[in-house]
Amino acid sequence: MTETDVRALVEELARELEATAERPVERTASRWIGEAEAVAAGIVGPDVEMAVIEERIGHVDRLLSEVETTGDPTADEHVNAATQLVERILQKLDD
Repeated sequence: MTETDVRALVEELARELEATAERPVERTASRWIGEAEAVAAGIVGPDVEMAVIEERIGHVDRLLSEVETTGDPTADEHVNAATQLVERILQKLDD
């Protein structure tokens, strides 16, 4: 695992979640996604310790697991991409 790889994936994750903000997302899903987006945005940047990233990525994972559907196909694609990014980040952190 390189820190650079993890940080790049975290930035990509934050962008995917941010992209759902412009979509007509169902209210309950919007709450979970919004919280996940805030957590992800808070761990972007070179000054964030890897231990903090690891802890908060777990939180993002739990939040996204609550989203069954957004009610919008495009937003669903962004959430699916974000979920895959979380899995990749967790895998890199475990390496």
